[in-house]
Amino acid sequence: MIDVVNAWKSYKSGTRTVDALRGVYCHIDRGRFAFIVGPSGSGKSTLLYMLGAVDRPTQGDVHVDGESLVAMSEADQNVYRREKIGFIFQSFNLISNLTAVENVLIPFLPRGVTAQQRADAVELLTRVGLGDRLDHRPYQLSGGEQQRVAIARALVKRPLLVLADEPTGELDSKTGDEIYKILRSLQADYQTTLVVVTHDRRFIMPDDLVLEIQDGQLVGGPDGEAHSDEIAHDRPAGVKAGE
Repeated sequence: MIDVVNAWKSYKSGTRTVDALRGVYCHIDRGRFAFIVGPSGSGKSTLLYMLGAVDRPTQGDVHVDGESLVAMSEADQNVYRREKIGFIFQSFNLISNLTAVENVLIPFLPRGVTAQQRADAVELLTRVGLGDRLDHRPYQLSGGEQQRVAIARALVKRPLLVLADEPTGELDSKTGDEIYKILRSLQADYQTTLVVVTHDRRFIMPDDLVLEIQDGQLVGGPDGEAHSDEIAHDRPAGVKAGE
């Protein structure tokens, strides 16, 4: 469903040009649970935000569900993000004066919320264990509970693709485990494609797709995929240049 083709991303830093991504190729099948891993500053989040049409490659292309994100106009990219993408961030990004239900319904607010959408929001919050917190505001919720609200918000519109950037980065390990159990359960039920940027490799399972990035390039097997046993044990995978 996702094909990244020779993607480069360059930034100007004073008089220097910094390449955050250098000729990345990768493929992610529909319905996969995929991880992008690598050291800080390696280009993980840059690649993730390209998949969400938040950032454009300087060179190359990104195809999602048969469409070129690079060829889209800004207006089309806005529609793509609104209708097909669910985002989960490290910092939750909840609105402080809204209840849990209202925060989940944020994607629908510009066009008005239907009774069915509200019912879906309540169902999702119940699924993630917040059925008794529907009217609570963010300050009344723990960090783990706030992230559960963010997960429900990302999934309420049944998106084609969910992108999560360090979703457990601000949580303790026990709460992180609970968040990944929820993510896996909902991803399996909704059959959505889920791509996670993380530095914590202990959440990777044997059947997951793992894309390891170093210095702006993918390393590993075909299409940049590294074997899960190599990732889990921090053994270096063979380098694949992104020509």
